[in-house]
Amino acid sequence: MTDSEAPPAKAPEGVSGAPALPQPVLEIASGYAFTGPALDLGALLWDGRCLPDVQIRIPLPMLNRHGLVAGATGTGKTKTLQLVAEQLSAQGVPVFLADVKGDVSGISAPGQENDRVRARAGEVRQEWTPAGFPCEFYALGGMGHGIPVRATVTSFGPVLLAKVLQLNQTQEQSLGLIFHYADQKGLELVDLKDLRAVVTFLTSDEGKSELKGIGGLSTATAGVILRSLTAFEAQGMSPFFGEPEFDTSELSRVAGDGRGTVSVLELPAVQDKPQLFSTFLMWLLADLFHDLPEVGDVDKPKLVFFFDEAHLLFNDASKAFLDAITQTVRLIRSKGVGVFFVTQTPKDVPGDVLAQLGNRVQHALRAFTPDDQKALRATVKTFPNSPYDLEEVLTALGTGEAVVTVLSEKGAPTPVAATRLRAPESLMGPVDPAVLDRAVQASPLYGRYAEAVDRESAYEKLTAREEAAAASSASSTPAPSAPSRGRGRKGDGQDPSVVEQVVGSGVFKSLARSLGTQIGREITRSVFGTARRRR
Repeated sequence: MTDSEAPPAKAPEGVSGAPALPQPVLEIASGYAFTGPALDLGALLWDGRCLPDVQIRIPLPMLNRHGLVAGATGTGKTKTLQLVAEQLSAQGVPVFLADVKGDVSGISAPGQENDRVRARAGEVRQEWTPAGFPCEFYALGGMGHGIPVRATVTSFGPVLLAKVLQLNQTQEQSLGLIFHYADQKGLELVDLKDLRAVVTFLTSDEGKSELKGIGGLSTATAGVILRSLTAFEAQGMSPFFGEPEFDTSELSRVAGDGRGTVSVLELPAVQDKPQLFSTFLMWLLADLFHDLPEVGDVDKPKLVFFFDEAHLLFNDASKAFLDAITQTVRLIRSKGVGVFFVTQTPKDVPGDVLAQLGNRVQHALRAFTPDDQKALRATVKTFPNSPYDLEEVLTALGTGEAVVTVLSEKGAPTPVAATRLRAPESLMGPVDPAVLDRAVQASPLYGRYAEAVDRESAYEKLTAREEAAAASSASSTPAPSAPSRGRGRKGDGQDPSVVEQVVGSGVFKSLARSLGTQIGREITRSVFGTARRRR
């Protein structure tokens, strides 16, 4: 047979004895044939078959291009997070996971082999080996199993706090003025009673003159904020704010064996407080953004942050809040941080944020109602063109299957690939609470954050001033007034205001020495109004 008579070359077969792969499958396979390090997601699904010769992967350097993991309840989103987190840890990349339902703690323990795991591993050609990964467990305010995570009110800032308090735009702006006033006067807001004390003072007879001087904040609006704050405290929210404040650099730790630490924020104890924990997650991300140095494009991320129940963050958010999220997500990539939003449908995420998410893992969607069908069509439109009928595929995917498109090593979108995902190698379920508690107490971070500290701050200083005034009145000594012009500085011939008297007291000076920070002058705040710390 001459060369001209030779039969055409055959495409590689998908599985032993199966027909040659069709051209669309070959094109998909070439789109995921990366040369550098990558995370393995699973094997391609095509025409009802699983093709283990076509492996679907995410290039490791592209993980800081952000992503979206979406799908209806029960479709396997949590196991996808676990699968990705395991491989990132193994590559030396620290990971942050929010555990809303309490079933992510198993990532610290080796998985248990069973028929389902063996079957899935065989289908996708996975060499499954049980393995646990280095973990730190945290809990907001110490409520639940975990090292307590707290933030000072000053650090949390007015924008995020307004979201938690469910204030409207006008009230949010007014809260910002109150923070501005406290910053200027050196009244540090450590916990909620500090903020309540400052607002109470500003709405009192002697504080109204101060109120007039901070941008037109009305007494009525200040009163609304005070009532919202009091109701918030009555719901048991106080433990989340205070000291010692959590240092978010702890999330970027690497274990002694070189694997990245998986930081798991346990949220089952506060899952009925969605506004709080979703906004607290944003505080963690904003604090990282303003603390980490610029690194540009790196071989692997410095941290990958999974933002679970992301729709809670965007619900009823003000335009300023959404703009701040968009800016943070857009710029934090250059700090080496990848952010994955986890929710049910892409429509839960605003368009400006969704446009920043280059990696997509879309689990099954349901189309039981007209609204479901509308959401399905909107989801399909967010994907690149593909040979799949995505409306049909997305409603037919089984648990542990997803439609995937990621960014290639060159930064271009890969072909859309229906994928049967691999099985996590760690325990797919929660660890025993007693085991979890032992792990928490054995952590070197436990002693640093376990006990709350209530030092002198705005509440104590204003209370001391009131007591001094009462004692002075009892001894028939006229109490110092709070003149409306009371912004005079020492030595300029003007009487200081009551707050400035507090700032000039020995107690305050002692506090300032212990802090060694910017007390007594304006605090530099970020796009979210969070205080920028100097560590």
